[in-house]
Amino acid sequence: MLAPVQAQRFIGYVSAGANFSQIEGDDVHGFYKVGVNGGPGVMLPLGKKQNMSISAELLYTQKGSRCSYRRDPFDTIYYHPSMFLDVDRSVPFDSTIKCRMSLDYIQIPIIFRYEDMRSGCYIGAGFAWSRLVRAKEIYNGFTRTTNVTSGTFKTSDWTFLVDAGVRLYKNLTLNIRWEYSMVPIRTMEYIIGRPVSDGSFEITDSWTSKLHNHVFSCRLTYYINEKFVLNTKTKNDGTRIGTKWVRDIPEYQ
Repeated sequence: MLAPVQAQRFIGYVSAGANFSQIEGDDVHGFYKVGVNGGPGVMLPLGKKQNMSISAELLYTQKGSRCSYRRDPFDTIYYHPSMFLDVDRSVPFDSTIKCRMSLDYIQIPIIFRYEDMRSGCYIGAGFAWSRLVRAKEIYNGFTRTTNVTSGTFKTSDWTFLVDAGVRLYKNLTLNIRWEYSMVPIRTMEYIIGRPVSDGSFEITDSWTSKLHNHVFSCRLTYYINEKFVLNTKTKNDGTRIGTKWVRDIPEYQ
């Protein structure tokens, strides 16, 4: 007689939270660019214990970099002139250097993960493909809105990601995610120099840099059709093993 086979079912969920991002390779350091990260997802538990799973998501995610501070006027970075061919000239140049690069993507992550069913903690890893839908740059007061098909930025961003989370209560979890671009999203030219006494600018150095998205995310995730029951497993002294609620799987009841 064949043993009964437990049906595998898809679990739907929705996530919402914030990105804290920077762009590796530009002249701005720190995860100061804050953006949204959210959208629906679907997870397929694997095996009898269902502690392994694979998931796919459809996200709107905002990446980029940001700074706002005054530089020493005798140590000023100027960006390549070709970047300013289509800037908004109504915004004058300002010695207070402001830098912001805003990149909005539609993203599809694929994640493999392992969950400790008793504690509700999980860890996973995977990759994501992102499609650029909007790009905006601000340098030194000049604003440049980039056409995503112009070639300034690559329209696709392939990232590696690591994912971790903990169950807060029943269907609600707190999720932390790290991701990094596997290929450059853009090549950027820099020119550096110093003003001289006659009012001109002396170029002292120049270089080309490859830019990569680098992002940390913090999100809340709600699982729509996942069922939970009271955890009745206890130690010899009567204390509960794991969290108060566990997924409705006979293996853990």
